Amino acid sequence: MKTYDDWLKVYSDFYDAIPHVPDVACPNCGHHTLRLVFTGNPERGVGNGAFWCDTCLQGINVCRAPIPEGAVLHNDNLPPDERLPKIPNFRLVY
Repeated sequence: MKTYDDWLKVYSDFYDAIPHVPDVACPNCGHHTLRLVFTGNPERGVGNGAFWCDTCLQGINVCRAPIPEGAVLHNDNLPPDERLPKIPNFRLVY
């Protein structure tokens, strides 16, 4: 299993490409199915980032991250059942 630092490097590349989705491989399984979704208040511009692979369901959370323009965002003012897209229960890498 890859380390948190391995995931953070790929997160940084993914983050820097927003609003485009870069063609980067999962550091764990190598598939190109990475997703990044922020949860926060769009007016504050800061939230928590969930970054995971849809294939192997591993990933990281990044707390208190700036939310870039064009990012996928769950508005934390909405009830959890109304937030889209749904974030799967992925296994966190520490």
